[in-house]
Amino acid sequence: MSSFSHNWPAVRGAATALVAAALFGISTPLVQSAGVGLGALSTASLLYAGAALVGLWTRRPEHLEARLTRTDLPRLALMALFGAGVGPVALAWGLQHTSGTSASLLLTLEALFTALLAWLLYRETMDRRVWAAMGLLMAGGLMLVIDQSQAGTAQMVGLLAVLGATVSWGIDNTLSRALADRDPGQVVLGKAVLGATTTGGLAWWLGEPAPSWGSAGALLAIGGTGYGLSLRFYLLAQRAFGAARTGSVFAFAPFIGAALAVALGERGFSVWMVLGSTLMLLGVLVHLAESHAHEHTHEALEHDHAHMHDDGHHDHVHEHMPVGAHSHPHRHCAVTHHHAHAPDLHHSHRH
Repeated sequence: MSSFSHNWPAVRGAATALVAAALFGISTPLVQSAGVGLGALSTASLLYAGAALVGLWTRRPEHLEARLTRTDLPRLALMALFGAGVGPVALAWGLQHTSGTSASLLLTLEALFTALLAWLLYRETMDRRVWAAMGLLMAGGLMLVIDQSQAGTAQMVGLLAVLGATVSWGIDNTLSRALADRDPGQVVLGKAVLGATTTGGLAWWLGEPAPSWGSAGALLAIGGTGYGLSLRFYLLAQRAFGAARTGSVFAFAPFIGAALAVALGERGFSVWMVLGSTLMLLGVLVHLAESHAHEHTHEALEHDHAHMHDDGHHDHVHEHMPVGAHSHPHRHCAVTHHHAHAPDLHHSHRH
């Protein structure tokens, strides 16, 4: 099999993660504009209501994607708590109290928390290049904190709320890795319904102001693309090359958001902001430059997920060979081989 074929999952994963990054990056300054005058809980509820509609629309038949199971529900509930509850509420509140440009750039730290948790929980490979990238991301985030501290206490508190959102989404990203091989439409729908229902109920109970039809429509549309479709592509990228690397590519999202914030009239970049964004961009590029290849052993395994028969790992036979991706329970025999790979479903071995 050619080197390109072996590297295809990583190429596909990076491209898919970039689409997810673009959709989410554009959404951040738009949420700041559409959510003016609304409570953070109401904003989060509308965003994930829009995501739920996308999840409902993008579900796929059982023969094409593996179904969610009852044992997945506790993990899905935790994803909803951190990813559709704490994360968007903290972001919505933070965007009302800090610069949209700084908030967008600070979201790059989501990649840092995702990579660290993936390393701790899934033992995804973290070599010196990856650690260097994480250091650059952390240094860039510190520059943004310094920038906002000079703008006053209120701006600083808002930025800390955005930092809380990045931690919550880092936890969410790590939890979602185990569900990346389920039907992404089902995962998006389940997480979004739980998140929208919870935050919407709390918004009503606390008496947050009702949105206008225009604001509601705008936030539903932003949630559908920036949270629903973005999450779908994010899960597909995790399926291809793991949580840490997906998080690193996704770190391009804040730069897209910051550029849009400036285009919408946000104040110009300060010296600290330019320095911070430069360090963060370098961190993303260093992480993407990683290459990983060695001899490794696959233990015998039986599982169910969407797959194709041209990836070097699915050589079982069918009475009538299906065309394209399909899903069914299948078995892998033990094998040892050497090729470039990423920590996807079939490469979670220890180093």
